[in-house]
Amino acid sequence: MAYSFLDTYATPSVQAAQAAMGADHLWRAGGRDRVFDRIDEDVAAFIAERDSFYMASTAENGWPYVQHRGGPAGFLKVIDPVTLAFADYRGNRQYISTGNLGADDRVALILVDYPRRARLKLLAHAEVVPLGSDPALEDAVRDPAYRGQPERIFRLKLQAYDWNCPQHITPRFTADQVNAGVAPLRARLAELEAENAALRASLQGSSPAGAQPG
Repeated sequence: MAYSFLDTYATPSVQAAQAAMGADHLWRAGGRDRVFDRIDEDVAAFIAERDSFYMASTAENGWPYVQHRGGPAGFLKVIDPVTLAFADYRGNRQYISTGNLGADDRVALILVDYPRRARLKLLAHAEVVPLGSDPALEDAVRDPAYRGQPERIFRLKLQAYDWNCPQHITPRFTADQVNAGVAPLRARLAELEAENAALRASLQGSSPAGAQPG
């Protein structure tokens, strides 16, 4: 039995920390059998709904680097059960993640669904694909409706993934989600305002000519 995500991190120091906190028994055989190394339909659907994620890479001097990646919902594409890709849009032009991958291709991603308090962690080997070198892949990740300027493509080969518990995730909502949620309230308010206006007009029409309000 295995736990593909946690096994990747099961270094002696991590195992020692688990033992020191009395949590090592949680990850023995009874709490394992979680070989999440292929993207299934549920994971693909979750990824397709995300409009951002965080990606960590490691610099040559050992410092970790975490960068926010954003785009239209679903900009991180599932190419096949073990491959993901996304267009890397022009940002502040520091190119730290791109440079880090030239020395170490390992990355970690966190994708969060804040309204439903769900969090997906991914480990992968990342490859920088120049624009024009793989037309089929470029067609798969491009979004003509998005105004961002792509500079390259990142192709990720999945190592493992895992789901986090929902603890400590504060629900947050995008402007589109808020607008969708209050749309029925706005429609009802418009109905009530129209009814109120009609009632006022009816009352004014039923008043004797020239009558002054008392």
